[in-house]
Amino acid sequence: MTTTAATTASSASHHLSPAFPGRAPWGTAGKLRAWQQGALDEYIRTQPRDFLAVATPGAGKTTFALTLASYLLHNHLIQQITVVAPTEHLKKQWAEAAARVGIKLDPDYSAGPVSRDYHGVAITYAGVGVRPMLHRNRCEQRKTLVILDEIHHAGDSKSWGEACLEAFDPATRRLALTGTPFRSDTNPIPFVTYEEGNDGIRRSSADYTYGYGNALADGVVRPVIFLSYSGNMRWRTKAGDEVAARLGEPMTRDAIGQAWRTALAPTGDWIPNVLKAADQRLTEVRKGIPDAGGLVIATDQDSARAYAKLLKEITGHKATVVLSDDPGSSKRIDDFAESDARWMVAVRMVSEGVDVPRLAVGVYATTISTPLFFAQAVGRFVRSRRRGETASVFVPTIPMLLEFAAEMEVERDHVLDKPKKSGEDDIYAEEDKLLAEAEREQDEEDAGTGDELPFEALESDAVFDRVLYDGAEFGMQAHPGSAEEQDYLGIPGLLEPDQVQMLLQKRQARQIAHSRKKPDDEADLLELPAERRPIVTHKQLLELRKQLNTLVSAYNHQSGKPHGVIHNELRRVCGGPPSAEATAGQLGERIKKIQEWATRMR
Repeated sequence: MTTTAATTASSASHHLSPAFPGRAPWGTAGKLRAWQQGALDEYIRTQPRDFLAVATPGAGKTTFALTLASYLLHNHLIQQITVVAPTEHLKKQWAEAAARVGIKLDPDYSAGPVSRDYHGVAITYAGVGVRPMLHRNRCEQRKTLVILDEIHHAGDSKSWGEACLEAFDPATRRLALTGTPFRSDTNPIPFVTYEEGNDGIRRSSADYTYGYGNALADGVVRPVIFLSYSGNMRWRTKAGDEVAARLGEPMTRDAIGQAWRTALAPTGDWIPNVLKAADQRLTEVRKGIPDAGGLVIATDQDSARAYAKLLKEITGHKATVVLSDDPGSSKRIDDFAESDARWMVAVRMVSEGVDVPRLAVGVYATTISTPLFFAQAVGRFVRSRRRGETASVFVPTIPMLLEFAAEMEVERDHVLDKPKKSGEDDIYAEEDKLLAEAEREQDEEDAGTGDELPFEALESDAVFDRVLYDGAEFGMQAHPGSAEEQDYLGIPGLLEPDQVQMLLQKRQARQIAHSRKKPDDEADLLELPAERRPIVTHKQLLELRKQLNTLVSAYNHQSGKPHGVIHNELRRVCGGPPSAEATAGQLGERIKKIQEWATRMR
């Protein structure tokens, strides 16, 4: 980096006011965060035409992008800027953020020449899709920096991707930003480089990556505590059959979807109990963060209104409702961000990019089940303002959600090719297809389950199930309102990450000790620690049975004992019912035992 370039980049960052959204949460006003400066240094060193920065939600991508834009303008490497954002609200947010650093963007631009009062425009991907040639002409007339915010949206539809390619192919510089795993499908994303690995699969290649794990270690984002709730569900199918199931038990994909929707139905007891627990958690968090707010992400507009009504009954205060097709939504989000109101309920409006730093408690009350949406939703709660803040997100005990929660720190690239299995079917092919379908724009009411599953939710209850934190699981099951549940809802909202871990371990140890003092016949819930109650999908359970049967067959050849005798010996030693009725934990113990026997015979 040359002295001149360094000075320019430094001076650009000094334009940032202490209240700028991407600012370090304590003590570094006037300076870029280390990752932002590192990414800026890399850009200035290489001077690329295309640059992809992957940074976790809440890390400050906006600050980095605007500092870079300021540098390019100052050095006359560009003459104008075009910011492309996913939503109308976000393009206005970009214009407001840019104004704070002396860059003027027109968020209302539609056609024709741009006023000389502006350095450029802020538009949406949908807007580019409608008039790609308009934006291409602008890029051809003047040297343009195009900032593609959350660039995975350029792959939302073939027409959007083609429009972006057509519109911005002549651009002088293109800066792509994203904060989450790209997509579950294989649609190529414009201006992203894909490199082929040793396995022959092409994956996206970022020029600079700053993941959640690094941001957490740097204190840039909050650690997230996930509180999971199970419970018994009962519903009526389209065929008129009544079905009952418990969240977290191995089920078919269809049954999981119907049980999930039953839990989220406002007419049952699950969602009111979870909202009440979330509000109690918010009360505790506000002892350390007085203006902390909560957000419920709903599946559809009717549910959002029903949840707001429940919150009014629980708290005595009106909740802010944000609906995507309401023209006043952006103002309501802004008003909520500036207030100290307790709760906001939204459908999709705030799932991505919207900056409400005071959000600290969330309820994932939607059936959208892609890793992209989940990561973006959780990203609303992780922006840290001062050291020690924690985020709390309430989720139903759905296997894929708990898997996403456990993998918060895993960095992913966009995979352009799917691995081809030789000699066997890909058991994940159906799931990949479903995730790809769910990620496309669709009617929220059907997201994650599909038209083939209309049903009537009849009954639901809630049971506190477990806490997930830093990839580990804590807690024993407890009834809503019990002292055991309060142990976890009452964790202080201001703690260092290692203190969170230590406190969760102490709470679980206390639960276990209390459980041991009670007679077995008094236990009306499964009293086992979370790590001994693995959540598995129906497919995973089938795979465990298949693995056990394969090992039994191999041991049959090794020992000469009949299959039935081996299975009976495993049951006698490990305990539990026949394999067809055994839990994942019991199957796992039998697999370990037979592997031990086979090793001894070698």
